[in-house]
This record gives sequence, C-alpha cells and structure tokens, in this order.
Amino acid sequence: MFKALETAVPAQVVTIYVDGTPVAVREGETLALALLETGMDDFRTTPVSRAKRGPFCLMGACFDCLVELDGHANVQACCVEVRAGQQVRRQRGARSPESGA
Repeated sequence: MFKALETAVPAQVVTIYVDGTPVAVREGETLALALLETGMDDFRTTPVSRAKRGPFCLMGACFDCLVELDGHANVQACCVEVRAGQQVRRQRGARSPESGA
C-alpha cells in the first residue's frame, strides 16, 4: 500500500523493536510511516470496544496513531522521527494504573 519514493541519497536502514520484534526501517522518516511500510496498520485498540485504530491524518490532529515509545505512553507516531534502537509497543485497551503506561 505504501511505497517509499526513490531519492538521490538513500536513507540509512536502522533497527527498531516493535512489541519486542526487531524491524528494519529507514532512519529519519516518521514512526507512523515506517510502521505502515512494514505492513502494520493497527497501532492501538480503543479502551472500551477494543476496536483497532491506526494512522488517519498523519499530521498530529487525530490521535489515532498513539503508541508507547521508549516507555512513554500516548506518543503520536506521526510526529516522531525514527531512530535506531527505539522500543515501540502498540497500545492495547486501557492504560494500566500500575505501570503508568
């Protein structure tokens, strides 16, 4: 569905970890785009109905692309650039009061 455009200077490929699984993505692009390019289209589920949600606006207005990034919950994946070693967890249901996530 999503395919990166060819550029004169190829982007460096780095490894991030999504739900504990290593994933190769291009450094510098948004986290939302990187996850979409790898075939992930559900970033979280809603707290009540557990409906799957994924990026909608890709510009920070809709909050449907929320993920946990490096231990910080509710990060908009469309507003963060990919860096090597990032730990991404897809948010499932309501936050846990014990973990703060």
